[in-house]
Amino acid sequence: MVLCTCPQGSADSIADAILKDRLAACVNIIPEIRSKYRWKGELQADSESLLIIKTRADLVADLITRVKEVHPYQVPEIIAFEIKEGNADYLRWISEETR
Repeated sequence: MVLCTCPQGSADSIADAILKDRLAACVNIIPEIRSKYRWKGELQADSESLLIIKTRADLVADLITRVKEVHPYQVPEIIAFEIKEGNADYLRWISEETR
C-alpha cells in the first residue's frame, strides 16, 4: 500500500495514470487534508488530497517512477507500507488487477 499527497486538482489525474498503467488495483482519494511541513527552510501549510494506493510490492518501484512523472511537486511524498495480512479474496484481486 502506498500513500501519496498531492494538490487537490491533481488527485484524479495521478490516480487515472497509475490505474491505466495497471500499477495499482485501487486508489482511494481523500479529497481534503491539511498538510504542514518545512520546505526550503520555510514553514508551509497547504490543502491537499491523500491518495491511498493498493498495489503489489513488486510494482512499487515502477509506481514511484510513474507518480513522479505525473505529479506536479518537485519532491512528491510517496511512502510504501507492506500489507502483512488481509482479506485473501481482496489481496488476490489486487494481484489480478495489476500487471
